[in-house]
Amino acid sequence: MKTTWQKNLHLYISIPVVAVAALVYGFQPDFLFEMSAQTTDESNIYKAIMGLYFCFAVFWYIGLKQTSYWKAATISNMLFMLGLGLGRLISFTTDGFPSVVLLLGTIGELTLAVYAYWQFKKAN
Repeated sequence: MKTTWQKNLHLYISIPVVAVAALVYGFQPDFLFEMSAQTTDESNIYKAIMGLYFCFAVFWYIGLKQTSYWKAATISNMLFMLGLGLGRLISFTTDGFPSVVLLLGTIGELTLAVYAYWQFKKAN
């Protein structure tokens, strides 16, 4: 049982974190961050991000429940987290350092990406 838990840790952590982030982006973008939708178009973009995040969280959940989807869920989780982390690193160099919440988020995203990659490699 412990091995299954360790094998899926990246998904267990990612699902609730990404689902909560989806709700924040979609309905309360100013909750933790200095951002708010000023126009309908901006609200639309935040809701699209919310939908994208929710779809990934659902897919990762499916990967937990149906082992035939585990590899695809793990690869998508690795790429999702790596994309967020690398995008933030680019922002650090071009825009400066963000709030502590986003700095910690970057560390978490890159850690989850590496862990997902490690688990994928172990499974193969």
